[in-house]
Amino acid sequence: MISNIHHPHHPHQSHHPMSIIDIPTEQTTAATDILLSLIGLVVSVMVFQAGKSRDLKKARIWTGAFALLSVASIFGAAAHGFSMSERMNFILWQPINLSLGLTVALFAAGVVYDLTGSAFPRWIIPVFISAGILFYLITILIPGTFAVFILYEAAALLFALGAYFILSIRHKNRGYGLMTAGILISILASVIQSMNSVHVTIIWEFDHNGIFHLLQMIGLIFLLLGLRKGFLTQSIKGGRIV
Repeated sequence: MISNIHHPHHPHQSHHPMSIIDIPTEQTTAATDILLSLIGLVVSVMVFQAGKSRDLKKARIWTGAFALLSVASIFGAAAHGFSMSERMNFILWQPINLSLGLTVALFAAGVVYDLTGSAFPRWIIPVFISAGILFYLITILIPGTFAVFILYEAAALLFALGAYFILSIRHKNRGYGLMTAGILISILASVIQSMNSVHVTIIWEFDHNGIFHLLQMIGLIFLLLGLRKGFLTQSIKGGRIV
């Protein structure tokens, strides 16, 4: 579900005006970032359509998470796809880091919502969004803090994996199994994304970032299917599961 942050280092920076980068793996990373952005946008719309009449609060939380992922990915495509100055690259990474921080925050809030239903604490979203903003501020104060995001995202993914695994056992027909699968794929994608030496050629050459994007698209589809199934089996009244 979640887009992992890339190392905020551009391998081919230039002081000249931006031009399309000539590194094949960066080109495929940018192309898959565009696809991930489009899929994230489509998923956000489909989730909102599926849930707006059944559980508007839940629909808004997940729609926000996927929409922010889409925003981060399109800026990521620009950061990877063009040769640029270090200053321009730094500027592009600001909306990426902020969007990803908030994506993880809303994702975690969505998990808590599924655990609590109508008892969802009002303070969760403000607190989690504050955590996402705090992560962004850390990236400004301490540039290159890739490990910080890994820990931040890993905590959310492992929490989600445990939560949806338990929910899938308790409620076998409400989409939680599909959500668990989506989380597992996201974890696998993140592990591969952290392995800089990974390269695969399937017509085009992909590095760890491009492979991560391809897997993450599959993870998003599972999350969409799980959420849609969940909405179909959820009470319209107050978000309480029946």
